[in-house]
Amino acid sequence: MRALISVSDKTGIVEFGQKLAAMGWEILSTGGTAKALREAGVDVMSVSDVTGFPECLDGRVKTLHPKIHGGILNIRDNAEHQKQIAELGITPIDLLVINLYPFKNTILKPGVEFQDCIENIDIGGPTMLRSAAKNFNDVTVVVDPADYEIVLSELEDAGETSYETRYRLALKVFETTAAYDTMISDYLRKRIDGEVLKDTVTMTYEKVQDLRYGENPHQRAAFYKEIGGVKGALTEAVQLQGKELSYNNINDTNGALEILKEYTEEPTIVAVKHANPCGVASASSIAEAYKKAYEADPTSIFGGIIASNGVIDADTAKQMVEIFLEVIVAPDFTEEALDILKVKENLRLLKLEDILANEAGWEMKKVMGGMLVQERDTKLYEKLEVVTDRAPTDKEMEDLLFAWKAVKNTKSNAITLAKDKCLVANGPGQVNRIWPLESCIEHGGDRVKGAVLASDAFFPFDDCATAAAKAGITAIIQPGGAVRDADSIKVCNDNGIAMVFTGMRHFKHS
Repeated sequence: MRALISVSDKTGIVEFGQKLAAMGWEILSTGGTAKALREAGVDVMSVSDVTGFPECLDGRVKTLHPKIHGGILNIRDNAEHQKQIAELGITPIDLLVINLYPFKNTILKPGVEFQDCIENIDIGGPTMLRSAAKNFNDVTVVVDPADYEIVLSELEDAGETSYETRYRLALKVFETTAAYDTMISDYLRKRIDGEVLKDTVTMTYEKVQDLRYGENPHQRAAFYKEIGGVKGALTEAVQLQGKELSYNNINDTNGALEILKEYTEEPTIVAVKHANPCGVASASSIAEAYKKAYEADPTSIFGGIIASNGVIDADTAKQMVEIFLEVIVAPDFTEEALDILKVKENLRLLKLEDILANEAGWEMKKVMGGMLVQERDTKLYEKLEVVTDRAPTDKEMEDLLFAWKAVKNTKSNAITLAKDKCLVANGPGQVNRIWPLESCIEHGGDRVKGAVLASDAFFPFDDCATAAAKAGITAIIQPGGAVRDADSIKVCNDNGIAMVFTGMRHFKHS
């Protein structure tokens, strides 16, 4: 029996080679792998001795030879194949152990040169792996050191691996080579323009963790991350305390981060429930911002997610431990704050540097039988056009922009009311535009009078403007562009309400 071993990751390979040799296997190898095996006392035959052709072109060509691929690809119960390899002097290769040049580790090195990345694109490795995986009925192929143990165990017990093991290992090969090629194409594409909307789309992600379950206990789930990471993304956070993050924790915390990234100028707290903001406030300190965000909706914040654009200090932590929260994510926590928060041992604390980083990119949504891909919505408005007789005051404009940032990140149809840079009420996810406004007016109570209103899309009718006037709302911001804009503008003018058009809609359906 003959094995070919050539690995970049040499974890466990010496012990594996020693045990194979002890079972009487003949071992072929190349380069550093051959050296490591020989130094451990394993008798190794060079691939060049088999091919009769030296490694050349700085090692770019080593195994691309008929005596290697013929040894891998011949079908053992095909008489014609066996006749041909006998005539050609080809010996079957029954076990292939390969892992690939470290392309990922190379591209992640700070300041790495382009040519270094190119040289770490493996050619012979994927070719041999695919050959062996195609011929898995006769050949055992190992691409992952984690599989050494099962292969050795079966060889020791039965003298061969099982069909089921060979099938599973072949599948892992094709998954590995697909991910490897995708990393390379993604790296090369990003050097040009980063365009994703091609005729075909391939992606590769690495598993961060298995999750206990998905949105509901009967759904299986896992969390994956992009290769190399993204600044300001939840995948880059360090968990300092608390239970393992759940599927819903991750989804809701991501929603909180998306909202927080809109507020870059002042200390701001975002409270989220079911991926919608239930409390957002800016103030002169994080402690004051949290107090305002909590008071905006003390009912909904219970069991919610908190995102902060500033360090959590002791004053803020003292307020936070008063209620049940699921997750707090912030750029950092003071030691005093950590001491206070540790009494809530299940509370998940996430430290995320560069929390406000907001890189342009793409978002994907899987639909049955397909996938939607779109640019991330990182823009805020096209223009700020006052369309009423009265322009908003400076304070109203400040609150209008505050509310606009919140409504942009609320599920459609959405209405947001704000005052004094604090959410008064939020109305997400309704099937028409008047219902979320009526909900905001009901839940906002006395605080609605003197507040401003933001709508994620235009007013198709004047009903929202009319309801706003009756509630004492003083200014409105919305995209504009409805056929009946004039009707809403007239209601505003008749009631002294200032209205601003942004020229940009922010639907958010998922």
